[in-house]
Amino acid sequence: MRVLGVDPGLTRCGVGVVEGVAGRPLTMLGVGVVRTPADADLSHRLVAVEQGIERWLDEHRPEFVAVERVFSQHNVRTVMGTAQASAVAMLCAARRGIPVALHTPSEVKAAVTGSGRADKAQVGAMVTRLLRLAAPPKPADAADALALAICHIWRAPAQNRLQQAVAAHTAGQPPTTKGRTA
Repeated sequence: MRVLGVDPGLTRCGVGVVEGVAGRPLTMLGVGVVRTPADADLSHRLVAVEQGIERWLDEHRPEFVAVERVFSQHNVRTVMGTAQASAVAMLCAARRGIPVALHTPSEVKAAVTGSGRADKAQVGAMVTRLLRLAAPPKPADAADALALAICHIWRAPAQNRLQQAVAAHTAGQPPTTKGRTA
């Protein structure tokens, strides 16, 4: 499974691509940040984020895009920019027919570090260890994007089974797993 993780932001939008399957060593294929100038017009900044994400999609051809779910922050201006960048990432993926998954910050931290309250340094350290990197990706937005991709790779199989079970229950049929009934 190849996943593009996106840590949305207007000034720095973290992007990272990870490939692998749950239970096996993962491989980082790329990591970076799409930057926009803080003094530029909002519409131009959103276009720059879109162009940056499109380049990552073109280069890495992910099967899934994992985006950090925007949650209420103290600074409304910050949350609005984050939400707008998040929407751009989802739009780019949807335009190409790539499934999008949203993961909360605490879900990502718990998946990668074991604690939903981990700080950025702990997330960076675990991303470095899990991907066998020489040093933590900088800035933290880049490490967070990789953490999102890792979280999705590890959680997607269980989420898919849950969705299949719910769909089967709704349809009145028992869920199936690889040709067997559960």
